[in-house]
Amino acid sequence: MINDFATASRATMQFLRQRLGFKLWMVTRTDGDDWIVLYADDHGYGVQPGKVFSWAESLCSRMVEGSGPNIAPDAMREAAYAEAPISKKMDIGAYVGVPLRRADGTLFGTLCAIDPEPQPERIREDRDMLVLMADLLGVLLESELSAAEAQRMAEHADVDATRDELTGLYNRRGWEMLISREEERCRRYGHQACVVSIDLDDLKFYNDTQGYASGDALLIRCSKALKDVTRGSDVVARMGGDEFAMLMVECDYFDAQAMLLRVQETLAGYDVRASLGMAMRKAGYDLEEALAIADAEMYRSKRTRKVLN
Repeated sequence: MINDFATASRATMQFLRQRLGFKLWMVTRTDGDDWIVLYADDHGYGVQPGKVFSWAESLCSRMVEGSGPNIAPDAMREAAYAEAPISKKMDIGAYVGVPLRRADGTLFGTLCAIDPEPQPERIREDRDMLVLMADLLGVLLESELSAAEAQRMAEHADVDATRDELTGLYNRRGWEMLISREEERCRRYGHQACVVSIDLDDLKFYNDTQGYASGDALLIRCSKALKDVTRGSDVVARMGGDEFAMLMVECDYFDAQAMLLRVQETLAGYDVRASLGMAMRKAGYDLEEALAIADAEMYRSKRTRKVLN
């Protein structure tokens, strides 16, 4: 039964391979300059799901911008495709590609195929069928992504019992539950995400010199600042003691940099001094690995701040 985007993608590729041939069919995701293979029906190129190519070097980027046709039975006779850097790295005799778009028209990725040998001119007749199949995949994708967002919000409500009593943020257990579920979505749809590690600079000073009530007030101010700058779909947790973490979902590098600046400015506005580290979750790094990288960056920042002070 075809009831999700993954199953529909695999069934579509299998059907098209049987109808048109081609050694490699792919359903891909574009993310900045990353061109991520979500699903592949490969019979000769050795391409596996999760493989990342350069979007700028691909034939699909040229197809999407309109400089090359959707179907090229002899791809090297098309100047845009012959000049593409990927053509120097892979044997490409024929090419097929159509965009996969979100409901608002933005590009999600592509449904595409290549073969090392040129193919018959008659395959051009199947363009309308390819576009229709890509549109149907896009409708299913949009429905699934909308359901995934609703599920994400439901998951946040499900773990309300795993809250830090003082700040109202998620505790470490809640963080681990939500980050695990978000990692599944990242793998399935090729989402990027950003993880921020935060460590307060002055909690011990407040506790030692002004009492634990003053330290608690600092923790509460920090939690309010972090809540102010995050979206409802993001995750903010108190990991323990003076350590906090943020997960910003479906967030690219430039959005993450802007968010990090807002976090720093908002913490300062709440009179909270902290050391921060940031890392991106992208192909090759899962969210747990991104958190470890963010932690290391945060500790480097803390050491630098101590030296400067």
